[in-house]
Amino acid sequence: MQIQVNMHDTVAASVNDGRLEGRVAASLGRFEQHLTRIEVHIQDVNAGKGGAADKRCMIEARPTGHQPIAVTHEAATVGQAIEGALEKAKRALDRALAARTDHK
Repeated sequence: MQIQVNMHDTVAASVNDGRLEGRVAASLGRFEQHLTRIEVHIQDVNAGKGGAADKRCMIEARPTGHQPIAVTHEAATVGQAIEGALEKAKRALDRALAARTDHK
């Protein structure tokens, strides 16, 4: 599973790529055999003007044999946006991949 991180310049200083990749791998690792790539996009929505919930994290997971699954979460801090998006991604992947693991 390949993890690609894309950040806008305004948030790049506050995020460590290596740590973020580790968080994504740890959080979504149980889906590893079903995924080819995960893309994480982080940006400051209003470019440093401030305000509540102005950090956005979008995660796109690409499962083999399925359409890509994308989720977005906005929060006051980059860390909160990432954690929220990871939780949404886990739920979305659980639903999308349930048919592969659900043996009745």
